[in-house]
Amino acid sequence: MMNKRLTSAAALGLIAATALPSASLVAQPAAPAAAAFTVVETGREYSSLQDAIDAVGNSRATIRIAPGTYRECAVQEQGVIVYEAAEPGSATLAGRACEGKAALVLRGTGAEIRGLGFTGINVDDGNGAGIRLEAGMLNVAYARFTNSQQGILTAADPSIRVYILRSTFSGLGTCENDAGCAHSLYIGDIASLTVRESRFERGTGGHYLKARAAEVTIENNSFDDANGRTTNYMIDLPAGSRGRIADNWFVQGRDKENYAAFIALGAEDILHPSAGLRIESNEARFVPGLSRQSAFLADWTGERVVMQGNRLAGGITQFEKR
Repeated sequence: MMNKRLTSAAALGLIAATALPSASLVAQPAAPAAAAFTVVETGREYSSLQDAIDAVGNSRATIRIAPGTYRECAVQEQGVIVYEAAEPGSATLAGRACEGKAALVLRGTGAEIRGLGFTGINVDDGNGAGIRLEAGMLNVAYARFTNSQQGILTAADPSIRVYILRSTFSGLGTCENDAGCAHSLYIGDIASLTVRESRFERGTGGHYLKARAAEVTIENNSFDDANGRTTNYMIDLPAGSRGRIADNWFVQGRDKENYAAFIALGAEDILHPSAGLRIESNEARFVPGLSRQSAFLADWTGERVVMQGNRLAGGITQFEKR
């Protein structure tokens, strides 16, 4: 199904174009040899992720993380930082949230995540996330978000762009808190969201992908709800959106809080036009043995949406106007 292959340069090029001061990094005392966090550009090693981030300051650098599971969280206030597992999938941030928000709280100029895992992030207000993006650009590739309240949560900021490639969101979401539902991926009112070649599965509440972005590109992903519990929509675009949802695979499971639709458009306050949104060449079905009625797209906007080439199982109607 994943038939579009992107080069690493194309997938992760957004942040590379961000301008930053050219000032060199401030020298820091070397950490012990066993330190897990290395600033690649200086070769300096640090025993905590926050110390490594502070050493970068308002510059551009890569922090390489040695294999292991770390009960750490950190806040990035400035600069452009690449957070890179030394070996893809070998490093995980687990069980701690800074500022009651996330394992990584990002409000610098930009950040890029390569091959890291995030797991077990839970906070009192129900919005614990692997990543909380409050400012700047974000690229994510080959990452894994598991068994937390949310995978990624962003602020509302029209200057933000988010790009996600070949990542997994599993065991995420909840509606059991006073602040409302948390979702596997929860994107605020930003300029654009791109999600390609990623997997959403085993949701535990809320939607798999909820985004108020003005433009979305959601292509070549799998949304596997077979083992989901009390989940809602696969994709929710509550504020309206333009762009393309294409070549995705959807399976709706039995344990649903809301099974009325696979994709919802404009169900809340309309912030963006949706005319010209393309939903095409997707495949949708129910888990084997399940018989029910559902709409592939439920639309509250009344705008012209292009739907073509979608392959839908029996019981799934192409479109319902709400």
